[in-house]
Amino acid sequence: MKHYSTTIGLDVSDKYSRYCVIDGCGEVVEEGRVRTAAEAMSRKFSSYEPSCIAMEVGTHSRWVSRLLEAMGHEVIVSNSRKLRMIYASDSKGDRADAEMLGRLGRSDPTLLCPIRHRAESSQLDLALIRSRDMVVRTRSNLINHVRGSVKAFGYRLPTCSAESFVNKVRGRIPKELWLALGPVLETIGELTVRIRAYDRQIEVIAKKRYPETALLTQISGVGELTALAYVLTIEDPYRFKSARSVGAYLGLRPRLNQSGQTDRQLRITKAGDDLLRRLLVGCAHYIVGPFGPECDLRHWGLRMAGRGGKNAKKRTVVAVARKLSVLLYRLWITGEEYKPLLVSR
Repeated sequence: MKHYSTTIGLDVSDKYSRYCVIDGCGEVVEEGRVRTAAEAMSRKFSSYEPSCIAMEVGTHSRWVSRLLEAMGHEVIVSNSRKLRMIYASDSKGDRADAEMLGRLGRSDPTLLCPIRHRAESSQLDLALIRSRDMVVRTRSNLINHVRGSVKAFGYRLPTCSAESFVNKVRGRIPKELWLALGPVLETIGELTVRIRAYDRQIEVIAKKRYPETALLTQISGVGELTALAYVLTIEDPYRFKSARSVGAYLGLRPRLNQSGQTDRQLRITKAGDDLLRRLLVGCAHYIVGPFGPECDLRHWGLRMAGRGGKNAKKRTVVAVARKLSVLLYRLWITGEEYKPLLVSR
């Protein structure tokens, strides 16, 4: 990292952001706030010579960091989850946060646990997947609402998939509830049509822009949605030192609590991208489920589940998801053909 005579800590908020300018001797030479808008940011920070600017990741960090880098500044975007000295401070405030960010950036930037934003094209494609996920979850909530409302009146609706829900239950809604639930059924049908449209768009994007997803979909249970989400989230597979680092990056690694002779494993960290983690867990459910394909990953998971213990099934699914993330990484890096059965049972 290049040495700068000035370091700026920037605590970005929705309307106004606090900044703290620290000179080469570690003295605060200027403090203030600036409106969180491109014009105001440009006017304020273009007046400084090239500096190191430290800020936390957040809603505005992507466009703000690009704006500041275009002015010649070096921007460090910190991982807010790991800055305990900021989020757990007993005197937390925007002004104090800005100064702390500046001092950390000046002394040792690695303490900020820097993150790297995705490219804009990747973020746009990922926004499509996130929108689909939101529509799917909205449909699930509406389906649960319809089932719960009908059950409260002593009726039950048949078990069916979300895609066929409207056609299956339309004639089974009690007449007295139709006024309340009819419009909800129409909305569910419209959302199903929208989800299918999203799926077609995702299929086209995966094939045209990200041909590497074909390597990942070799694994039965991994569809184009999961493969594309994986590629867009990881973006650059060569930034990891080892394949195992991917599981930790996606929050599938158990937390560790080691002290003296005690070495306990806790629940997974749930760091990283929540959507991709849920998609991988869904794939793991299928792989170890009753319709899962015969493969080494399934056999490994079933052996693990067979050991029993507390929450054996849940722990198995998470472990399979973590192993799946590593397997996907290896296929992507090597470009080799996936062979489901290499280890004899």
